[in-house]
This record gives sequence, C-alpha cells and structure tokens, in this order.
Amino acid sequence: LKGKIYTNYLLVKSVATKKGPRQKSICSLGNLKPRPREEWLKLVQKVESALSSGQKPLFRADPDTMVQTIVAKAEHHQGRQASPNGHMVEIMPDKIRIEKSREIGPVHVGLQIYNRLGIGDILSKLGFSAGTLRLTLMMVLNRLILPKSEHAMRDWIVQSGLSDILECGESEINDDKLYRNLDRLYPLREQIEGELSRRESDLFSMDESVYLYDLTSTYFEGKMENNPQAKRGYSRDHRPDCKQLVIGMVFNREGFPRAHEVFDGNRTDCTTVEEMLGALEKRVGLKKEALVVVDRGMAFDDNLKSIKKRGYHYLVACRQAERNQWLAEYEDYDGWEDIEREVSATNPEQVKTRVQIKRVIKEEETMVLCISDGRREKDRAIREKQEKKLLLDLQKLEKRIRAGKLKTVGAIHQAIGRLRERYPRVMRYYEVEFDLEKTELRWQEKKELKKRAEELDGAYLLKTDKPGITGEEIWRNYILLTRAESAFRDMKSPLLERPIYHQLEHRAQAHIFLCVLAYHLLVAIEHQLRCRGDYRSWETIREILKTHQVATVVLPTSSGEELHIRRGTVPEPQHVEIYDNLGIPHEPMKPVKKWQTHAENSD
Repeated sequence: LKGKIYTNYLLVKSVATKKGPRQKSICSLGNLKPRPREEWLKLVQKVESALSSGQKPLFRADPDTMVQTIVAKAEHHQGRQASPNGHMVEIMPDKIRIEKSREIGPVHVGLQIYNRLGIGDILSKLGFSAGTLRLTLMMVLNRLILPKSEHAMRDWIVQSGLSDILECGESEINDDKLYRNLDRLYPLREQIEGELSRRESDLFSMDESVYLYDLTSTYFEGKMENNPQAKRGYSRDHRPDCKQLVIGMVFNREGFPRAHEVFDGNRTDCTTVEEMLGALEKRVGLKKEALVVVDRGMAFDDNLKSIKKRGYHYLVACRQAERNQWLAEYEDYDGWEDIEREVSATNPEQVKTRVQIKRVIKEEETMVLCISDGRREKDRAIREKQEKKLLLDLQKLEKRIRAGKLKTVGAIHQAIGRLRERYPRVMRYYEVEFDLEKTELRWQEKKELKKRAEELDGAYLLKTDKPGITGEEIWRNYILLTRAESAFRDMKSPLLERPIYHQLEHRAQAHIFLCVLAYHLLVAIEHQLRCRGDYRSWETIREILKTHQVATVVLPTSSGEELHIRRGTVPEPQHVEIYDNLGIPHEPMKPVKKWQTHAENSD
C-alpha cells in the first residue's frame, strides 16, 4: 500500500483431499517478526507440541514469547464459531449440553427399504395426495418398528427420529386423519399388492414358479357386534372364547407375500382355495405350470381338480385317512433314501434333522412317503398330551352322570359329541358308549388302531401331479410352507397384528392390510441380510439399531446466543455392519443448525 509492504503470517496445516494434499489455515498470526529461516522448523515443532492435548501447561510456560503468542491465537481461534451476523463468538465449553435424544436407527432402515420397494410411487400413481402419502409412510413404519394404535401413533411419530427425517410436526397428525387414511388404503389393496409383487420380483430377481398357500386366524377383543365377518371358529391362537377372522395368504418361495384375503372367522380351510387362486391370478398373473403348495387342510379332491383346471400343478400333504392306506409301503424297508433338512433361513441355530423319503409313482401322481425323526417326537408328544386330557374329561363326564347332573340321554350324547370335537386326533382310538340300563359311561381303547398310529408317528404323505420331479425336490418344495408359518408368526408378534380392536369390518380389514405392508418391509430386510450371510431376525436388528440416535447439541456462547445443531450420533460398528449389508447410507439425516438467544430458549 503506497509502496509499503505489509507481511501477515498464517498458521496452516496440511490436509489430504481427493485432489491431493492441500493447506488449511488455522489462524492468522499478524505481522510477527520472523526469526531466521533456519529456526522456522524448530518453531513449528514447538507450536505443534504446544497445541497437542496434555502439553499446553508446559509450553505456556515456554520462555519463547513467539510460541506463547502463536499458541494463544490458535487456541482462541479454535474456540470460536461464526454467529448469524458473521462475527466470531466464543463457545463456553462448560455449558455445552445435549437435548432431545431420539431413536433413529430402525426408522432409518424402515424408510430406506420403504423407498426401495417404491411403495410411495405405487400409491402416488393410484391418486394419493402428498399428505396421504406421508400418513401411509408413518403408519407402515410405526407398524414395523413399534406398533401402536392409531390414537397412540401420533405420540410415537413425534417422539422418534421419524419427525426429524420427515420434518413433520404434531399438528399434521391426528386420529381422524389416520382413520380416514385407513379407509382410503384398503379398497386399493388389489392394485397395491399386484404392483408391489412385480417390483419385488424385479428388484430381487425372484423365482415365481412356486406358490405357497396357507391360512391363519386372528382374534378380536370385544363383542364385535358391528362386524359380520367376526365369528367363532377353529382358533390357531388358542382363543376359542374370542371371535376371529381367517386370513389366507399366498407367498413365493422366498417368503414374500403375493396376495391375501380376509375370510369369515368360521370359514373352513378347504373352501378358500378357489377364491384365493382367483385373487392371486388377478393380482400377479400366475404363470401356467406353476406349482401350488398347500397343506393337508386343503387336500380335498375338489381343490386339487380346481388347481389342475386352472393350468397349475399341485403339491399337497395328504390327510391321515389317505396316509394310513400306505402302511404296507411304510413297513417295506426297500426304496428309502436319507436326506438332511437344511438349516432354516430364519433360524441358523436349528439342529439339522434326518428325513427318510420314498418316491412311488401312482398313475398320474407321484407319491412321496416321508418319515421325520423330529416330527416323530412331536407327533407322539401331541397324541399323548391330548390322550391324557381326553381321559381326564371322560372321568369328569362320568362323575357328572353319576351325580345326576346330566339326566337325559340326549344331553349325555351331546357331551360325548363335544369331546369328539375337542379331541379329534385321539378320540378315534377309543370306543365310548353310554349304558342306559346301568346309567354308566364306558370307554375302551382300540389297541390295533392306536398301535398303527404309533407306527406312523413322524410319517406323512406328499403327492403332486407335476411330472419329472424327484422325491427330494417334492419334499423340499413342501417344506417351504414353513416360510408361510414364519410369516404369520412375524405378523402376530413383532408387527402385533393381533388382537384386533377395530369394531367395523372395513377397519379390521384395513388393519390387517397395514400389517401386510409392514411385513413386505420386514421380509425384504431379512432377505437382503440373508443374501449377505446375516441370519438375524428383524426383532434382533431392531433392538440393535435402537442405540443409533439423533440429538441436539447446544453450544452456548459468551454473547448470549446458542448454536443448536440437530444431527445423528456417529453410528457404531454394529450399526455400520447392518447398514452396509442393506446397502443404505450411514447417516440418517443432514445436520440442522439454528441460532437462538437465551430468551427464546426460556420461552
């Protein structure tokens, strides 16, 4: 300036960048008189040591005044932040605090998989507004992460990291909006399920040549007087005292749901096959020659004919009466082969079990006789348990008759009939009769029939009309039904599909559909983890991710202002492993910075 040269010294450090090493300025040192060049390196080393942790008291006593000056400037610069007006302010370390810690790990995973499956795009094409898209997302994620009623859902949303990621407030969520959203969602279930199935098939390159059909029941709390579908029937939840619904679902071989229907609570399994096949064809366009696998509850000739008539093949477990006709083949030691049941995809700690199978061709069907060591113990335990209960109930009935509490023959035979309904598995092994003359109840064991049952413990019979298929392939395709059973357990446990509290028919159906949508996310998460060798369940993953949180760091300044930084915590190694296996970002959200005064904070 005006011919005069001004010198300003900067304290810098070398940093690595994508474009190579660069120098970053730490602070300006002003017009310090430099010492001789040959002493610069020694000066830098002294300053570097002085700024390192644990060394400051020593070097502040350094007699070198230049070192003292440089260290003071650098420490002052590092302790300041830019305020909104652009000036530098001093942070007060002793008053730094952390506020509003919220769980964000499970929400982050759920949101990423929801977007990957394209559920929002599907709903958008069906005419959902931006507001209803956000509500549906919130409801599905709530069902996946911490299932709540519609009334309690609002509190969960604002108290979790979901409100940070979506930047939503409590005002846009209320019970009425959530119920109205359920009403809009369910009528479009067919289009949603069909499009979602196609997206999953493309995304995960799945085999759609095998379909698994099974049913379950789910019970209500309350009288359900306004729901004509709510009826008493065979309860798989062991709640015969409650009204229920029956849910039929079709899965592909990887366990992804393809279609579901809600039936009356007293609907029998065998009457649902035709209706379910029609729903499946309408939604996913079932390929001809596909193999439809059903359990013995649907193993009736009419159902098998219906499957064949539509151009598909069937694979079914035969009913006990048909199995018993093959006793001679079971007793013949020739033709058997041993196979080992693979470890379950959802339970890698499962003990491997040995299964013996025998393949027999009968006209246009292939029969596979199976004997399972594990199933033998299970069959025996179930039979012995039911037999013990039956004998106790027969004794109780005998005492009631002797005490004169049942006086008419009709009432006595009704009581015997109820026992037949309650214990169908073991009642056939006993001859039960009432002697009218002696007014006494008698029962006698059918030893030959019971002996045959004991010989067939662990034995079951499979049959299919699909040609050119080996016995092992038949057996392994049938065992896939365990994935349907696993899906129902997941829906009832971590997704809390039961019990249902909704009083209206369409609301109960919408509740089930919401659980189905959440299960699409659950099975997609577990499928992707399995592909990377991680066999943990969603329940386990969810618990681990709870410790990844979002919080607000408050930095008070000497000027009276506070810098609020809202951001996620640094993910721990176990979080990073899960995120990497799922192929999602480590950071759930971008940091949000906001300046506030002390007065604003007190308000």
